[in-house]
Amino acid sequence: MTWWIVLLLIGAALSPLVWLRPSPRQRGQMELRLAARRLGLGMQLGQQQWPHWLPEHPPERCAQYHRGRRSGRSDSWSYWQVAPGQWCNQWREPCVDAVLLPLLEGLPKDVYKVEAGAQMVSLYWGERGGEAELQRVAALLAAVA
Repeated sequence: MTWWIVLLLIGAALSPLVWLRPSPRQRGQMELRLAARRLGLGMQLGQQQWPHWLPEHPPERCAQYHRGRRSGRSDSWSYWQVAPGQWCNQWREPCVDAVLLPLLEGLPKDVYKVEAGAQMVSLYWGERGGEAELQRVAALLAAVA
């Protein structure tokens, strides 16, 4: 009987360590983020306020993948994915840029927003998927940087 009590106490003492172990989804995110770093992309968790007109509201804290822009690029734009493959600007006008639209349509369906400023291009992504989706994200960021 004493051994059972000792084992129970040891199990109770070690059980919080199980909570510190990352879940399979968290492990996948870590691997994806490390692969993005190897591709030259930056990543941070960004706080974002989404437009009220989006049919499904993405999470407030979202993974933001970004890349610096080349000098001489001063165009500024942002597009949200309303439905898989459908991209709209802040006025809900569909994207009609013949160069940008095929790149945007090739992105995973859980990419919420792509924006470009004078200094960097960033992409807000739900990180569902693997290496193939990351390659598509990196290709878009490299093409518009």
